[in-house]
Amino acid sequence: MDDHKDTAENSPGGEDQPDTTSHQHEHGEHDEAVAESDEEGIEQELLEEEAHPAAAGEMASHEQHEHAGHEGDGHGHGSHEGHGEGHGGMHEGHEQMFRRRFFISTLLSIPVLLYSEMLQEWLGFSVPVFPGSDWINPVFAVIVFAYGGVPFLQMALPELKDRSPGMMTLISMAITVAFVYSLASVIFPTQSAFFWELVTLIDIMLLGHWIEMRSVRRASSALDELAKLMPDTAERITDDGETEEVPVSELSEGDLVLVRPGASVPADGTVEEGDSDVNESMITGESKPVSKEPGDEVIGGTINGDGSLRVRVGATGEETTLAGIMRLVEEAQQSKSKTQVLADRAAGWLFYVALGAAVVTAIAWTVAVSFDATVIERVVTVLVIACPHALGLAIPLVVAINTSLAARNGMLVRDRIAMEDARNLDAIIFDKTGTLTEGEHGVVDMATVDGVDEDDALGLAAAVESDSEHMIARAIREAADERDLSAPDASSFEAIKGRGVRANVDVSGFAGGSSDESDGGNEVYVGGPNLLTQLDSEIPDHLQRFADEAGQNAQTVVYLVRDGELIAAFAMADVIREESFRVVDALHDLGIEVAMLTGDSQDVANAVADELGIDTVFAEVLPEDKDEKVQELQDQGKLVGMVGDGVNDAPALTRADVGIAIGSGTDVAVQSADVILVQNNPMDVVRLVKLSKASYRKMQENIVWAAGYNVFAIPLAAGVLAPIGILLSPAVGALLMSLSTVIVAINAQLLRRVDLSIPELPGGTPATDAQPAD
Repeated sequence: MDDHKDTAENSPGGEDQPDTTSHQHEHGEHDEAVAESDEEGIEQELLEEEAHPAAAGEMASHEQHEHAGHEGDGHGHGSHEGHGEGHGGMHEGHEQMFRRRFFISTLLSIPVLLYSEMLQEWLGFSVPVFPGSDWINPVFAVIVFAYGGVPFLQMALPELKDRSPGMMTLISMAITVAFVYSLASVIFPTQSAFFWELVTLIDIMLLGHWIEMRSVRRASSALDELAKLMPDTAERITDDGETEEVPVSELSEGDLVLVRPGASVPADGTVEEGDSDVNESMITGESKPVSKEPGDEVIGGTINGDGSLRVRVGATGEETTLAGIMRLVEEAQQSKSKTQVLADRAAGWLFYVALGAAVVTAIAWTVAVSFDATVIERVVTVLVIACPHALGLAIPLVVAINTSLAARNGMLVRDRIAMEDARNLDAIIFDKTGTLTEGEHGVVDMATVDGVDEDDALGLAAAVESDSEHMIARAIREAADERDLSAPDASSFEAIKGRGVRANVDVSGFAGGSSDESDGGNEVYVGGPNLLTQLDSEIPDHLQRFADEAGQNAQTVVYLVRDGELIAAFAMADVIREESFRVVDALHDLGIEVAMLTGDSQDVANAVADELGIDTVFAEVLPEDKDEKVQELQDQGKLVGMVGDGVNDAPALTRADVGIAIGSGTDVAVQSADVILVQNNPMDVVRLVKLSKASYRKMQENIVWAAGYNVFAIPLAAGVLAPIGILLSPAVGALLMSLSTVIVAINAQLLRRVDLSIPELPGGTPATDAQPAD
């Protein structure tokens, strides 16, 4: 735009304006022709996408990778560019095409309806007759068929080539049979014509496709809204402290950006300066703004509050949380549920059912009344009304709304079948620490053997834990800092998976200790009960009593071992989350067994389980053994869900029938989980189950409505009730088809009203409201 602006400004006195205007007039007609040609080309591409959805998806993916590559080279445009051509844009293109064809075809159908003798007789009206008026019906019907019906034939060709008849084949068969039969009636005037039924059928098919594309586009809007969250530009801070506006695509890891009040965060990163509240509801579903200060992480696409932030970029482009969430949402929208597979197969089966019913109808009517025009009319009627347009809409619309609703509530579904299976879960296993509890330990008590001072023991434990990032290690170091203790030097640090840590520590100044200079210090361990088992260490009586008392109070005990001798024990407290009480009660109300899995001692695990009302407890479990506990419940014939952090619990998540990674909003590429909950909130597990139940119920209802039309209409069209004077005409069949489609669409939209809230406990804090689909 700048180049154009400069050109305009440099034109002296507008002297070149007349030539430009003249040039525009000369090419006006050419531009209109090109535009018209482009529009036709776009429609043809849309029809090809509709006929080849898989190929269209691969092409779109290829184009996205190429576009991403250009952006990486600094040649990309703003991140918003092309949004309209994405998921919602493609559906919008289909929607506009079918909308335009529907309205034009409907207008062209009016003369056919007005000059239909049957409608005139039914409604008691007449229209002027003039020479050639007999040709109004066939001429306009041919135009409607060519403009509104031929696209369905084009979309049916791939199904026929693959020998897998489906929805488009059924529609094409219905309108082709009606078209050929009606043209034959012009040559043989004694036969009744289906001209007005033909145009009505095409109009209804176009209307149904328009409604479907419109509904799917709206249901898929969550993905488009996610894409629009990322700003086009960012304010990058240069080395001299000045700011420069650059496209987001030019940001690199390590850049420092300024996020002004009310602006969108341009990329994932860490706050280096400033304090503010950031609205993360569009990413996590949490409506309350989150306070941010130096050291806190921020997510690209979230909205800054009243403060100004300076953020060090940590991830850009496809590596951001938002990009990962979009990939997962897209995965969910493209994956098929078991019910969807069944609906697809049903469409193919129905093609053969319709042909079979037509053959049976022809034989039965021929035997009953001999072969005449009535037989042909019945056969044509069966083939015309066998088209189950609602069946094609029944499942995809529910899936799209389900995905949108889940995404807006912080549930990212990677496996559609797992989402569907969640409604049948018999048991859900929770990892205790950080899921059912706060995961923030603190040292609340300690005990030592005779001759060992508490401060010395705590300082020695802090030295061993100096290189560890585990929550227990942080708690020990914080306790040492509170007492202003200086930890001795430690070396050769080693983490022992599922048991604890070890290091060589200089204990020359430690009471009762002597340093072994030959190996750089004494070997010191810090860990839980599994560590003592590995070291085969005996627990002194008074330390055992200390551990037993701590276990009764739901406290974790960590032991300090020096040179093979147990010399101290620390009691660690982890607070049970308030939400956990409501989650356990809500799952019990849904008939689901709740199990807890932890590496803590049996006493600690039992204390937590008793307080929460948990049914099954697996304690002192090593990380590599967690999947065995999942298998143990599965061996009892139970469908099992596993809730973990998505990293340490990967084997168990994979083993479970439904793996749920919780609290992984900043690590959405968890490959082991079927469902990822953005917030670290166990209440979303209940919402997941409730949404799964509601979605499956809507799928079943829609299948009944869609299939019910055919179960009812085909026998009537075949003339089952002809002996009592009831025959179903193609016109009435088309109206029933339209009604079935509308009911299915409305019923799917009602899924947006599903109640995902969780009942409050007496005296508890109010629940976080579930977010609607739109």
